[in-house]
Amino acid sequence: MNNPIELLYKEHEIITQAIKSTQALKSLIENDSEAYKNGMRIKIDFFRNYADKYHHAKEEEVLFPEMNKKNEILSDGIIKEMLENHEDFRELLKNIESLIEKNDYLLAHTEFEKYAIALSDHIAVENEEVFQIAETLFEEDELEKIYFKFLDSDSELGDSTKTSLEKAAI
Repeated sequence: MNNPIELLYKEHEIITQAIKSTQALKSLIENDSEAYKNGMRIKIDFFRNYADKYHHAKEEEVLFPEMNKKNEILSDGIIKEMLENHEDFRELLKNIESLIEKNDYLLAHTEFEKYAIALSDHIAVENEEVFQIAETLFEEDELEKIYFKFLDSDSELGDSTKTSLEKAAI
């Protein structure tokens, strides 16, 4: 079976790898600030595009609305929290980017650490709760329809772009 939840888990693994590789950039702040700045720009692009446009969009535009149709109570609970987190992540990235452009690398990295913790916590909640709920809500054929909607979403945004972004996660 084509399982959309497995696809989301795999994307979480890639995002988690990107968090780790971004944290490793901190060592460049003192020794090579230009390399740090360039590295952070690449990572911000990754989080903005891969994590948000590819991954969060699947949740916001496909998975969460389908979950809400099955159980309306979810929309005021855990799904609302996940959507609020997505908005928070967008704001944090804007702030980090602004600090990078102002050459305030130490503060930018401190803000990135906050982003990393929040995003990691968010991933844990989705993996341990949201995705578990989704797998119990849907029948196999419903999951397959969601899976193909996910593939359509990736295709519309560009499969090759997604692959390039995945390589940038390392």
